[in-house]
Amino acid sequence: MGDLGEGLSHYQRQGFCSFHTPGHKGRQEFFHGLDFCGFDLTELPGLDMLHSPSGIIAQAQRRSAQIFGADETYFLVNGGTVGNQAMFLALTDTTKQVVVERSSHRSVMSALVLSGFRPQYLNSVIHPEFNLPLGFNAAGQFSWSKVSACHVTYPSYYGTGIDLQGLSTERTDLAPHTPLLVDQAHGSHFLNSLFPPSALRLGADLVLHSTHKTLSALTQSAMLHVQGTKVSRTRLRQSLELLQSSSPSYVLLASLERAAEYALEVGRWEILREEVERLHHTVGGRFRILSQKDVGTYGIHSVDWSKILINTLPLGVSASRCVEFLRKEFRLEPELWDEENILFLIGIGNTPEDIRRLRKGLDCLSNKVLALGFEDFKHQDRKDKGIAAALPPQILTPREAFLAPKRQIALRESLGCIVGETISPYPPGIPIIVMGEQMTSEVLETLLAVEKGRWQGWQGFESQTIWIVEEEQRMS
Repeated sequence: MGDLGEGLSHYQRQGFCSFHTPGHKGRQEFFHGLDFCGFDLTELPGLDMLHSPSGIIAQAQRRSAQIFGADETYFLVNGGTVGNQAMFLALTDTTKQVVVERSSHRSVMSALVLSGFRPQYLNSVIHPEFNLPLGFNAAGQFSWSKVSACHVTYPSYYGTGIDLQGLSTERTDLAPHTPLLVDQAHGSHFLNSLFPPSALRLGADLVLHSTHKTLSALTQSAMLHVQGTKVSRTRLRQSLELLQSSSPSYVLLASLERAAEYALEVGRWEILREEVERLHHTVGGRFRILSQKDVGTYGIHSVDWSKILINTLPLGVSASRCVEFLRKEFRLEPELWDEENILFLIGIGNTPEDIRRLRKGLDCLSNKVLALGFEDFKHQDRKDKGIAAALPPQILTPREAFLAPKRQIALRESLGCIVGETISPYPPGIPIIVMGEQMTSEVLETLLAVEKGRWQGWQGFESQTIWIVEEEQRMS
């Protein structure tokens, strides 16, 4: 076995309890009877074709559309990324801007590169206690008649939802023919009264589900749902043909079919919610945990209880030190953490025992902080409460910046330059700066302060360099 295989085997032997993607959490029950080697086939007689389905793939997609409430559903084998990209490529009115939530996933920014649209960015609201973009006010923030489409994220990576119903109603009243596109990557489980309503129920025209994140599909598999006639189905299919592999994995396709059926099992989620409520009751007074009490504040319209976002400031300990303890002593693996927050993501494959293990770990952590000798956390003085983060000026479209001549310079010399790469911490994949934007002192200060982390798009992280657009391009 090579290094990669050995690494995977070593990680598996450590017995971590998963509070991260994928949603199946490694439970074999979701794949019983699925012959991974035997089913690794190509488009043979009787097995249909993903890009022109008329047989078993078409039937599976129709069944998924029925389950999730769409007119039509497309299976994706290149991840949710191609779903976001296809949304933009399917738009026919290319003369206008598109409204984009600035805290969208980096795949939305890549969609702007491929489509060439000029984005009209809308700002998120920074929650003062979590120091994260958890809220978003979209209604009344732009002119519907001047845009080709509006693209929003619902729910956010952290489980918070915008007033999508209000936005959909505004669209219907002011521009009934303008498409509303929704990245519901982290909300494919919004299928019953335990969770907020799905974007399809609220009137969205195209909705992306990263079915692997919280449901039981295999990683890299997703779904794109469509309803109504505001988006050309022909153009959408053509876009997916451009973006997706011509040799799709039938194992991924089969996992999508199964994930849709398992998604109907409400009982799995009911027992998990009971345990989450006990967790909030037990440790909620010692940590700051995002909850239903936050609805109605800082642009938050709904909260998904299956995302457990914990701020460690009340404990006086940095999130990284808390994660170190939880991983070592309880083998708890969160989805992500930053300086002061930890996100635990519950999927359909989690069990009540998993939640109880998390509750025990958090309870033990809070009781042993002093005994463990952790250093006190350095509290930040946040003078601006609940404000929208300032956006860097957009000088070029992402596509213009992508195609422009570039050169690499020292990061500390980039103030005022047009950035030629999109820089995102990963996870969550929300860009700090998008190619085509001008480097500001705030962004530069943030990047210079980074000592470690996982990044996508930043080729010069270790050397502290950055790609910028040549100055003459700015003058053209």
